[in-house]
Amino acid sequence: MLLLPAIDLMDGQAVRLKRGAATEKTVYSDRPSEFAKKWESQGGDWLHLVDLDAAFGGVSKNLSAVRAICKAVTIPCELGGGMRDETSIQAAFDAGVSRVILGTRASESLEFVQEMCCKFGKDRIAVGIDARDGIVAVKGWTHATSQLAVDLALAVEKAGASTIIYTDIATDGMLKGPNFQELSQLLSLLSCHLIASGGISSAEDLCQLNAMPGLYGAIIGKALYEGLLPGNLHEILG
Repeated sequence: MLLLPAIDLMDGQAVRLKRGAATEKTVYSDRPSEFAKKWESQGGDWLHLVDLDAAFGGVSKNLSAVRAICKAVTIPCELGGGMRDETSIQAAFDAGVSRVILGTRASESLEFVQEMCCKFGKDRIAVGIDARDGIVAVKGWTHATSQLAVDLALAVEKAGASTIIYTDIATDGMLKGPNFQELSQLLSLLSCHLIASGGISSAEDLCQLNAMPGLYGAIIGKALYEGLLPGNLHEILG
């Protein structure tokens, strides 16, 4: 299982939110690239970057921070948040990321997913599915849709996405453990890569995720910033 430390960006700072609420923000650093180097040294396989300004408002204020992070590390980086048109996706690749994550736009247009997979290569396009109680939420988690997360996952896989990142909003930033039940359901239905996000609070959580057959990766956020996973991450997995 790949381990993807998360760096959430807002106004050029590294921050963490609780359940995706901008009003529940903790600022960890004005130099996100320093965290990037730290997470790489602790065994991160990828870095998971989220442009929160673009996710909430559609306009990025963090591409310079993304560029600095990509230059600071040797591991690949992926970027989500505001990837709603080809121009934004190209700008992310130009900043140095290896993969972009489609969120809101993917839930609106399967044709867009298919087009971007064809243009940039399906290995460079992931789809982020963020759900609360199994229902997809978009635009920085501020708008609930009528889509079931499972239905959207199957649809974007069929459209060509080779990687899906599933975030359980209720657990994100809460350090109460992932939604193992929902992840198990998705793993039983999907053949593409599935990355789990949200709720990891301990070495036990990571080991339980690692034991799930077929799980491709896990995104780790607040547990790292709060020092709950000391040492090399892969040593935890044995």
